[in-house]
Amino acid sequence: MKIKLLGAHNRESRTERYMCLLIDGVLALDAGGLTSSLSFKAQQKIKGILLTHQHYDHVRDVPAFAMNCYFWKSKANIYCGKAVYEVIAAHLMNDILYPNFMTRPVDDPTVRFTILEPLKPVQVEGYTILPVPLKHSVPTTGFQVTSSDGKAVFYTGDTGPDLKDAWQHISPQVLIIEVTAPDHFADFARRVGHLTPGLLGQELLDFRSVKGYLPHVVAVHNNPGSVGVLEPELMAVARELECDILLAREGMQISL
Repeated sequence: MKIKLLGAHNRESRTERYMCLLIDGVLALDAGGLTSSLSFKAQQKIKGILLTHQHYDHVRDVPAFAMNCYFWKSKANIYCGKAVYEVIAAHLMNDILYPNFMTRPVDDPTVRFTILEPLKPVQVEGYTILPVPLKHSVPTTGFQVTSSDGKAVFYTGDTGPDLKDAWQHISPQVLIIEVTAPDHFADFARRVGHLTPGLLGQELLDFRSVKGYLPHVVAVHNNPGSVGVLEPELMAVARELECDILLAREGMQISL
């Protein structure tokens, strides 16, 4: 399994993009920086998109990808919770903001949604996908993606503290988890459902108590203006827990 970080941040510029991961070139996790990161040729290889929740920085490129698929006469297969589907249908592809590719063309629509049920595994393009409910300001689903050879990654999307229940259901080699802000924003992060390095450290302690090990950790959804503070705080957590923690950057590749 090869994972490429197309977007790793919660704000966007010429060099930083909204959240999007790409597994083996065929499976996207979130779509904040999907079309803005890939050539048309690379986009045509994508077989499925998993969406964690409906916030703009995670779904922004869904309509653009759907438009591309429409002209290629291919399909955009999207997997998500019911709340995500409802928001996209009502606000993004509603024939007002953008064409509704869920009904175009009429005889064979371009966009196909599969609504996922919590903790019920599904097969997507040869991968086993386990949707796991997480803590955020809106309903949010993390995904454990397991390849046919047993390699597994868990991606949280956005999440706040208190993840002990979620840890019971997963066993990844790599944990890709949000760390949005430095520790002096901890109270704010708790209120709105995000993590800081210190809060991440507490969640990793819970993970180890539940699973008996710590996976490799990649911290995503960073605020670009805080990276200079986030990185040393994350390294301090890594030293304390004696584990590997990487601060994500666009273009980073992970092999399992």
